[in-house]
Amino acid sequence: MRADRLLSILLLLQVQQRTTARELAQRLEVSARTIHRDMEALGAAGVPIVAERGVGGGWSLLEAYRTSLNGLNEAEVRALFLAQSGRVLNDLGLRQAADAALLKLQAALPNHERRDAEHARRRIHIDGGGWGQSSEAVPLLPLIQEAVWRDRKVFMRYARADDSTVERLVDPLGLVAKGSIWYLIAGVDDTIRTYRIARVQHTTISEQPCARPPDFDLAAHWEASKQQFRTNLPQFQATLLIDADAFDYLRAVARYTRVLHAGPPDADGRMRVEMLFEGEQHACEQVLSFGTRAEVIEPVSLRALVHETARRITAQYAEPVAALA
Repeated sequence: MRADRLLSILLLLQVQQRTTARELAQRLEVSARTIHRDMEALGAAGVPIVAERGVGGGWSLLEAYRTSLNGLNEAEVRALFLAQSGRVLNDLGLRQAADAALLKLQAALPNHERRDAEHARRRIHIDGGGWGQSSEAVPLLPLIQEAVWRDRKVFMRYARADDSTVERLVDPLGLVAKGSIWYLIAGVDDTIRTYRIARVQHTTISEQPCARPPDFDLAAHWEASKQQFRTNLPQFQATLLIDADAFDYLRAVARYTRVLHAGPPDADGRMRVEMLFEGEQHACEQVLSFGTRAEVIEPVSLRALVHETARRITAQYAEPVAALA
């Protein structure tokens, strides 16, 4: 509706201060000509809109034309702009409604509170999907969060996945919550790296200011890192026969796997499923966890590995427990 579009234009101008007709047209999915007609309508209604031509120009509002939302403190502003789960909102079909609501709130905030909201958005990103792990202790998270908020370098001792320990002076650029797992995105040695906060053994906030790249986008960096992680995962394809009543459970609990194709149940209630695993050993462990409810069809090497592993398990349990006492 045109009334909704005019309100959106007004709010966007309050938030962005200056924007072009092309940018507005792309954002609102209309033509530039429609935007020009909308601007004329707003001007006729008494809204003080100013058009500036040339490089760096665009549409803007007179500085005095602002609304104000009072009564919010700094912590409340941060909470409002961080309390979102993009995945949940998308699933419910409410993402656009949430974006519109935050836009209205941002437009109504005084300038200093708007800066607080942007400060929070650039430094903490919430990713609702998990890697499959349970929650873990992060006692140093408050201290690291303080460094992120204050834009101060951090000295930390970090335990790598191979159990070795390193010490680093890093520029903390932001925090990411992946499900219940927290990560620090930090600059070090002219690169941007990801550190799992549960592995940080010690940290001290430096008084040196953080060297933050001016164009760094935390959410975009995290999404690119996830895509790179998925791309670099080993890819091992296998075809299984799975009981139809176990298929949904398999998709829910099998970590680092992907279903390529699933056929309909046959007369015996089994589905032919093509899947990707991290590797052959990973595929063997996943198949064995389902007992007789899953069977490898191909490759032959995986079927042989499952058979040999099952034989060893049977042999291990063949001896009575009393004989081991």
